[in-house]
Amino acid sequence: MSSTIEITKNCEFCGSNFIARKCSTRFCCKRCAERSYKQNKRNNHIAEHQAIADSVQTDKISDLEFISPTQCAQLIGVSRRTLYRYLEAHKIPCCQFNGCTRIRRTDIDALFKEWEYIKREKKVAEPIEEFYTTKQILEKFGISNSWLFKMAKERNIPKTVVRGKTLWSRKHIDNALADKQPTETVAGEWYSVEEVCAKFNMSKEAVYRFVSERKIGKRKDKCKLFYSRRQFDKAMGIESDLEPEYYTMPEAMARYNMTRDQISHYVRTHDIPRSYEGRYVRIDRKALDALFAPPKIG
Repeated sequence: MSSTIEITKNCEFCGSNFIARKCSTRFCCKRCAERSYKQNKRNNHIAEHQAIADSVQTDKISDLEFISPTQCAQLIGVSRRTLYRYLEAHKIPCCQFNGCTRIRRTDIDALFKEWEYIKREKKVAEPIEEFYTTKQILEKFGISNSWLFKMAKERNIPKTVVRGKTLWSRKHIDNALADKQPTETVAGEWYSVEEVCAKFNMSKEAVYRFVSERKIGKRKDKCKLFYSRRQFDKAMGIESDLEPEYYTMPEAMARYNMTRDQISHYVRTHDIPRSYEGRYVRIDRKALDALFAPPKIG
């Protein structure tokens, strides 16, 4: 009695779809099955002869008194790059001629006779003595409590509980959250919301309203919001001690003794960051200074 099931399968030889009546069917027709069988036999035949040829070639290398680095790599079963590292480290003696390196076959045999196995000592884990509390981590890195526990579980951060407080390994947390720490640029040229509140005695709601009304420049760094220190000080009527972040076009022309068209060409060609205040263009000071900085090597 023939099977009544129908299974759509891919032919393993030609790749076409066909309806199979059995789960074990691999080919769409008898011709594909025969051609696949012949191909497998051919590949096995080639592999057998290749193995014989390789063994013969290795035997020929073994009979030579001097061999090349490529032959030596084949003889000891490593890559050419690995063998050259051994030569550079003087682990294998060799003789260098002009554009030609030769290794004595007997030196290879002697090397394996004199080689002693060095047992690697098991590393002893250092005790962890420095810790963060959960509160310290949240305040320092500006992350949420749920995100901390999720990250710690994924990265297997060591922790312990002492008198009801969860303590985390300081070293592991610093390594895992290194990208969450504010950069020096952010710390120097930008205010955090907390710094604004402390310096100008403002509430957070007042800060958000003030920066929205005055359109103060802001940026997000490592999940934390910062406001331009220079713009905030200017809006508060305070003389900022920071250098301006931008050149105006006349300032850039005077600084580098160029015409407006030349400055505009360099700004467009090298994609220098710029912004507009009305009809006036402001060019990023650091990027333009870096472009025209004197060249240096090393």
